[in-house]
Amino acid sequence: MKQIISQKYSRFVTYLKIFAVLIFLPLAYNFIPITYATATFYLPASDFETVEQTLKKNGYDVTWIDAFMIKLIRVPMKGWYEADPKKHGRFLFYAYLHRKKASTMKVVIYAGETKEEVVKRLANDMKLDEKKLMHYYKKYARFEEGDILAYRYTIARTANEKTTMEYLFRRSKQMLETFAKEHLQEADISKFKQTHIIASIIQKESNLADEMPAISSVIHNRLKKNMRLQMDSTLNYGPYSHTVVTAERIRTDESPFNTYKYKGLPPHALGTMSLEALRAATYPHKNDYLFFMLNKEGKHNFTHDYEEHRKNIKLFKDYLKEKKAQEENSTFSALQNEQNLTDK
Repeated sequence: MKQIISQKYSRFVTYLKIFAVLIFLPLAYNFIPITYATATFYLPASDFETVEQTLKKNGYDVTWIDAFMIKLIRVPMKGWYEADPKKHGRFLFYAYLHRKKASTMKVVIYAGETKEEVVKRLANDMKLDEKKLMHYYKKYARFEEGDILAYRYTIARTANEKTTMEYLFRRSKQMLETFAKEHLQEADISKFKQTHIIASIIQKESNLADEMPAISSVIHNRLKKNMRLQMDSTLNYGPYSHTVVTAERIRTDESPFNTYKYKGLPPHALGTMSLEALRAATYPHKNDYLFFMLNKEGKHNFTHDYEEHRKNIKLFKDYLKEKKAQEENSTFSALQNEQNLTDK
């Protein structure tokens, strides 16, 4: 009898130990710290492979148990996430990762901005370090300028410099690659770079989408005829991005951006551009235009005839003189009225 009781007790103790181990191991595993590089990250897709790759890319040590918990409960949807690995245990963190959606904000990249302007405004709007942003911009850049498309982006408010730039470059690259695949017959880098540069010139010349294909035709027609582009916009590069191009500047600027002196395209894009400008660069209007000039309505007059172009230049100059005279007369009248009121 004693032997039977002893055996039963021994089995009971064994079962108790196994049960304790089964309880202890998960509890112990739950308290293993989660390593990570950044708490805020973007999931570009909602399949498990993308989630796992994104987590590992952001420094998370995803084990097979963690992966099982994600699959068991719910795979997070595409979007921005802000996690706090230290707040909950390991099981709860991975099991309920899909609930950790981040608060976001809209960030607008305006057409015609240089990388310095983009970075400066991002630093101001998102309260980030300008030097770090520029570091990551240069790290991910494919071209000298214009890698980030003019667009309205949604970014997590707590995204750091690296995460912000990674997202902007990834999203822009997706749009650029889709565009190249759909619209360019030759998807090689040299062909796309030419389109990229032409689009940036178009963007600097006009923000009106309906005018862009006509401006594109002037650029393409001049290149085919081996003519100088002779466009002020190409001198709006780098530090001169938003400066007025004067006759003195045209005479003295010796850079390859001076298309009054040198034939062909500038060495790289002038700044950010819209998809409309890229489309216009790819599909110029079929015409023989070689010149265009701004008019008093704020649009452009196009022509293939130089004498007609000179008339358009004169018309616009006359308009500017008349406008200036009217403004001066208006200012003089206002000063007279003010003086009359003072004298009374």
